[in-house]
Amino acid sequence: MRDTRESRLLLVLLVAIAFALITVDIRGGEDSPVDGARQAAATVFGPVENGVAGVVDPVGNAVSAVRASGDRHDRIARLEHENARLKAELGSGERNRSKARQLDKMLRTAGAGQYGIKGAQVIAIGAAQGFSWTVTIDAGAHDGIKRDMTVLNGDGLVGRITTVGPDSATVLLASDPDFTVGTRMEGNDELGFAAGGGDRPLRVQLLNGKARVKKGERLVTFGSQSDKPFVPGVPVGTVVRVDPSGGDLTRTVYVKPFVTFTKLDVVGVVVEAPRKDPRDKVLPPAPKTKPTPTVTVTVTPGANPPDGQAQDNGRAQNDGQDAQAPDGADRQPQQQ
Repeated sequence: MRDTRESRLLLVLLVAIAFALITVDIRGGEDSPVDGARQAAATVFGPVENGVAGVVDPVGNAVSAVRASGDRHDRIARLEHENARLKAELGSGERNRSKARQLDKMLRTAGAGQYGIKGAQVIAIGAAQGFSWTVTIDAGAHDGIKRDMTVLNGDGLVGRITTVGPDSATVLLASDPDFTVGTRMEGNDELGFAAGGGDRPLRVQLLNGKARVKKGERLVTFGSQSDKPFVPGVPVGTVVRVDPSGGDLTRTVYVKPFVTFTKLDVVGVVVEAPRKDPRDKVLPPAPKTKPTPTVTVTVTPGANPPDGQAQDNGRAQNDGQDAQAPDGADRQPQQQ
């Protein structure tokens, strides 16, 4: 339709009629005179509206689904975060329980030896490319740590302090090949020097080449002058192999350490030595050996042997009598 004067007048007329009908419909309520026309229009255009709604509804549903999926994604993310937090709390709880067990065991060891210790935790290990076996602990000069102090845990000797910083220190482990400590055998007091073997047992040179040592015997630290770098009585390990004695001045034995150096966590630095050598008091109770069962055969006098055995015994006795008869001696003839 072209924009002419007539078309403008027609448009104004239609708008005026529409307003008039709306006014009449509102005032009439349910009895509106245009209600019949409205119902007729609904009958005609209703199916068309439903069809259009059927086409448009999936789009609306898709939009709603996208919005809902975003909400679900946020909810899943919150749940995953909450699960991670709960797992972390459970892990930290088990971690705390493990540390508590280690600390309790170490305190019992320190109490048995009357060692004054400063607790610490391993926070780093030596460089992988290095040849030394070392760890770093979170205690240093501010905690009273000094060079050449003994380090232990609940199992036994860990090592000695080599470098001290304000809040950390380096520990040379007893497994390091350059590590050496004086030892004493449990019970027989044989002295020696243990050297680290890396991931292998400690190599101990006993000063007595004729010392009687057997597998399963245990060693403790002998102690150093002024208790530095080692205090006496700290458990070292158990003998796992003894080299044959070849008449040398010393004898070599190999010792498995009590400490597992790959699982170090809570350790204690001995800041105060015991007033008296604890000797073997710090060692755990020796494992009990199981007795070897033996079989004892008891022979009852006067028991009748089986027939076959009686005949064999009779032949053996006759043969013995014949063997004892001297040459040329008369033998009694057997009666027929």
